[in-house]
Amino acid sequence: MSATAPNSHFLDLKDLPPDVLRHILDTAKAWKAVRAGMPRGAVDEDAPLAGHTLAMIFEKSSTRTRISFEMAMRQLGGSSVVLQGAAMQLGRGESVADTARVISRYVDAVMVRAETHATVVELADAGTVPVINALTDRSHPCQLMADMLTLEEHFGSMERRRVAWIGDGNNVATSLIEAAARFGFSLVLACPEDYRPSGDATAWAEAEGGDITLTQDPLDAASGADAVITDTWVSMGDADADARAQALGPFQVTPDIMNKASADAMFLHCLPAHRGEEVAAEVIDGPQSAVWDEAENRLHAQKAILAWCLGKI
Repeated sequence: MSATAPNSHFLDLKDLPPDVLRHILDTAKAWKAVRAGMPRGAVDEDAPLAGHTLAMIFEKSSTRTRISFEMAMRQLGGSSVVLQGAAMQLGRGESVADTARVISRYVDAVMVRAETHATVVELADAGTVPVINALTDRSHPCQLMADMLTLEEHFGSMERRRVAWIGDGNNVATSLIEAAARFGFSLVLACPEDYRPSGDATAWAEAEGGDITLTQDPLDAASGADAVITDTWVSMGDADADARAQALGPFQVTPDIMNKASADAMFLHCLPAHRGEEVAAEVIDGPQSAVWDEAENRLHAQKAILAWCLGKI
């Protein structure tokens, strides 16, 4: 039975109630288990998206997002079309709304990795097929679903667990804040004053009953944490690389920081990583790092997201 009607968007975690997010995650877990030992390119037995096509629009370069979504559609029995923003008429001045109206006549869903969040919202508003936010300047909800899958594989339920975010309060941090409210874990974010997460995001989470704490002390944030998470300091499009490096230098995730966390704490990073900048090599390549499981889980989480958006689960 479908958990929702077809043609539902996946734009931000805050847009969906906890039971829907729970349903998507549980489906991802079950489907991952069923595929154990299968060739990567083999189609799932029930091929739930047979005959369906996903358009993938990239305004930003991509490794994990492109491969994971392309393989997700292949495993689900569907197909995908890759569109580079600069090579489309969208890159030559065609409006986002017109692009959405046209694409909706050709495909069953759209995944977009966009420069601005407004682009994703406009695609969803103007088109007639589901739109999936695969990264914007505001948020990265698909990454957080993969992170939740990774954490729950290790800990089980994350309710009342403690998670530490250390570094730039960026788009991934925004989605992590939303995840804390939706999945019931405590979140402490250690960020420099000038690189704190969105005030709108923290206000929303607190209004939803989320346990969100802000600090400028990385050691304090990591104290007793079950997971320590960070991201690159400089994202595509950031023009203040030198200022960021100076402000964020004290927020590198080091072995000393991991030693403040719980003995079985996990380290997560959405990748690509810069060893010696946001994380020490000893941490990301050490025994507590789960970044490769996390990267793989993009595939499994996104398969369930796609199926939900198209009303198949």
